[in-house]
Amino acid sequence: MNTAELLAQVRQRNPHEPEFLQAAQEVIESIAPVFEKHPEFARLKILERMLEPERMISFRVTWQDDRGEVHVNRGYRVQMNSAIGPYKGGLRFHPSVNASVLKFLAFEQIFKNALTGVPMGGGKGGSDFDPKGKSDNEVMHFCQAFMSELARHISHRMDVPAGDIGVGAREIGYMFGAYKKIKNEFTGVFTGKGIGWGGSLIRTEATGYGLIYFAENMLQAKGDSIKGKTCLVSGSGNVAQYAIEKIIHLGGKAVTASDSNGFIYDENGITQEKLEFIKDLKNNRRGRIQEYAEKFTCSYTATDPNADHNPLWSVPAQCAFPCATQNELNGKDAKNLIQNGVKLVAEGANMPTTIEGINAFIDQGVLYAPGKASNAGGVATSGLEMTQNYMGANWSREEVDARLRSIMKDIHEASLKAAQKFGKPDNYLVGANIAGFIKVANAMQAQGVI
Repeated sequence: MNTAELLAQVRQRNPHEPEFLQAAQEVIESIAPVFEKHPEFARLKILERMLEPERMISFRVTWQDDRGEVHVNRGYRVQMNSAIGPYKGGLRFHPSVNASVLKFLAFEQIFKNALTGVPMGGGKGGSDFDPKGKSDNEVMHFCQAFMSELARHISHRMDVPAGDIGVGAREIGYMFGAYKKIKNEFTGVFTGKGIGWGGSLIRTEATGYGLIYFAENMLQAKGDSIKGKTCLVSGSGNVAQYAIEKIIHLGGKAVTASDSNGFIYDENGITQEKLEFIKDLKNNRRGRIQEYAEKFTCSYTATDPNADHNPLWSVPAQCAFPCATQNELNGKDAKNLIQNGVKLVAEGANMPTTIEGINAFIDQGVLYAPGKASNAGGVATSGLEMTQNYMGANWSREEVDARLRSIMKDIHEASLKAAQKFGKPDNYLVGANIAGFIKVANAMQAQGVI
């Protein structure tokens, strides 16, 4: 396969989709060695087929706010690949949502889901609706309007959405209720449900916990551990909160958290008590992270989204966990981290590091884990929730956590093994992409040209 020609073709077909093109480039360049050992994949155009959604749905969502004003939003579902199982991936409600963002997320989801070992295909969806500042009643009306169309395209054996940015327990509840009303059936069509009505224990914690389990596996492979390490965490939402919690459990020291306005630097470390304040601030009061600095008397720095670097990544530390959003860590940030002694970078968000940043880490021998491997704990536990729903069972917290630990260890080993086999030892980016790609490619080959 000629990598340059395929990249040129993808750019020509998707000229206005920068996020998708970035994700495609990363995968195309890293899996090129596979085609030397498996020329049949090139002949069958396996990768070209993966790069095109099996189905992409766009629809109008019309709803009324509390004042009676009518609003019109766009809704989407990208059903990217179903070779190894039902489409699986979250719904994102945020003004930045568009076709490019969702295609990149759905494409990444193919490989992430394949790595978990749970039979799930790749999908993603959402809307440019912004739940911030909306009343519960307004969010409910939007979710019901959104589901009036999406319900036609999902089912518990065909496409099982979950939450993402802007979609938490409240939104999942409203959408599940609307689906149940429309279809007149109670099935596991969503994951992230409440514990009393089909949800799984550990699901809320899974992405953050899984991220740190994966990082611990990376360090243990080098005879090291997170214990005693200073750790940078960006974000202050679900993933960041539970990444910080697991860092605390394993004896590390998390010193940062952020939101879209700025970040706090707590040199003494975020304790469990301080973390509970963050959880209440963000999950219940929906406040700004600056309040943490005011309460605990630590540094707060406002950030400019248009600046050429993020000062959070200039804080000296051994481990860094970007958990906020895509492309939050660029080449300049990577150089700052390297200069300040970072040894490990593992992604909690989806594609938070630019290609320039990734290359800087790999070139300097920093242990780097792509999100499709290190943040797969969330979707892995969604897969466990699906399994419990199929069985009509509820597993204990300890059982789900043990399965999550095992899955993250298996992903780590599969990534390392694939990287070694294809001549890129310790390169988790190459290893994760190859391991995920080969699993899906084998299924697509077996199922014929469809």
